[in-house]
Amino acid sequence: MNHQLTRLAPTPSGFLHLGNLYSFLLTQALAEKTGAKILLRIDDLDRERYQAAYVQDIFDTLDFMEIRYDMGPKTLSEFEKEWSQIHRMDKYREALEILSAKGAVFACECSRKKIQQYDSSGYYLGLCQTLRIPLDKENTSWRMDTFETDFIKMKSYPGETKSYTMPHDTAFFVVRKRDGLPAYQLSSVVDDLHFGVDLIVRGKDLQSSTLAQLMLSGSLEQPKFNESTFHHHPLLKGAKNKKLSKSAGDTSIQFLRKEGKKPADLYRILGKMMGAKEQVSSYGEFKELLDI
Repeated sequence: MNHQLTRLAPTPSGFLHLGNLYSFLLTQALAEKTGAKILLRIDDLDRERYQAAYVQDIFDTLDFMEIRYDMGPKTLSEFEKEWSQIHRMDKYREALEILSAKGAVFACECSRKKIQQYDSSGYYLGLCQTLRIPLDKENTSWRMDTFETDFIKMKSYPGETKSYTMPHDTAFFVVRKRDGLPAYQLSSVVDDLHFGVDLIVRGKDLQSSTLAQLMLSGSLEQPKFNESTFHHHPLLKGAKNKKLSKSAGDTSIQFLRKEGKKPADLYRILGKMMGAKEQVSSYGEFKELLDI
């Protein structure tokens, strides 16, 4: 099955680690297989954690590993002047206005602590859904009303379509944060529609996010997103079988580069983490390990 466009969508909230590299390389391999071009889309709306050094690290990593892309910024200054999500705020606000006009969202005053008090799992149970809090009230987030969400259809690579119910961890998901900025689920959908992305590669831990976004695009009456193909890949695990994390500083590419590691060394490490029986030292050998 051929595709038009896929994307690398890192968040500049820390230095990239081996799990990010695995996802980048897998995306490149799928693009080559399906004929898709690659967009570099850096998700920088989390302004509290944004650092220019983290954006530069994205360019350095892609350059070091010779990962190509066809669209997007080539330098930090080009990113900040032309490609930052800040330049697409009007598009996000327009989407929020559509949801507001349709009555698809409600205002929520709940803090994480309050949510935890009501349900030890940390899942949000729709506490503010019936309170009719004004949407323009200060210090409130906007949540999608997912109460009557029907089955959600998702097309997975290479073309299988299945139906899912809305997972507990994304029910009533946030589309606008307390500070008024669009939340990840909304900005990601709007961006993918804006650029024309039709092949989306993500970790399996983000499948519930995909279902939220498919439901959201339906509310925005944007069927093109629902026609996209998704591939949710297994996660690489670090010490003690834990998911790799930027906040934990897990095996950052920057650290490995400063240690003098070469791309072949990183492929060897990835190969071991993927359970390869033979030594992997190149992109070609890495591709042979992939089940795509």
